[in-house]
Amino acid sequence: MSISFDFTGRTALVTGGAQGIGFEIASMFQRAGARVAVLDRDEAVLGEVWPDTTENVTTYALDVSDTAAVDAAIGDIAHGAGGIEIAVNNAGITRDTVVWKMTDEQWTDVLAVHLGGTFAVTRAVVPVMRAAGYGRIINVTSYTGMHGAIGQANYAAAKGGIIAFTKTTAKETAGFGITVNAISPNAETAMVAAVSKERLAEMTATVPLGRFAKPSEMATAVGYLAAEESAYVTGVVLPVDGGLAM
Repeated sequence: MSISFDFTGRTALVTGGAQGIGFEIASMFQRAGARVAVLDRDEAVLGEVWPDTTENVTTYALDVSDTAAVDAAIGDIAHGAGGIEIAVNNAGITRDTVVWKMTDEQWTDVLAVHLGGTFAVTRAVVPVMRAAGYGRIINVTSYTGMHGAIGQANYAAAKGGIIAFTKTTAKETAGFGITVNAISPNAETAMVAAVSKERLAEMTATVPLGRFAKPSEMATAVGYLAAEESAYVTGVVLPVDGGLAM
């Protein structure tokens, strides 16, 4: 896919950037000229897809639910690059089961990564962006966060929380040249690949455009929200879902 965005001179932070949508987002920023910091807790995959020799990319193997590790990484990134203009909160996990079988650990782990990680990164980058008078924060939420899904009470709660968090932080930071938005994706991910052919056919049939997107199509939407030209867009949840949310 040809990318027309130009992020030369910008520093973009992407969580969950070792695979899937996060990898495509980080790759888009790199191709568009940005310095990219990729955060992911899967150290082996992170090193495989983003070797140390990758131009303009720095990696951090950490769990975004570890607020101290997030603070340290963002301090290092901001010091080394002279700032952070863009932050994309994409990291996530699933621990699916119906609510009456869900353990405390399954509940807290999912909320800690999705919602807690989004909070930790946002809290750390906002002072950096405020000092510069400029920032773009993009959070990844889900259709499930708006409509629910059987077996995903933890995931739905986390993603719904991210929507509320996005709107609140957009209001809190609007006066400082910072925009905060979210995308609600519907793409071919490891989660989709794990379902049966029959279930996949049922899921695809609910999408008006008749297919799941490529992860790179989510990166294009993020690029728009991260661009300097999107300065008048904030507090928005952009469905990038083939019409699923209609």
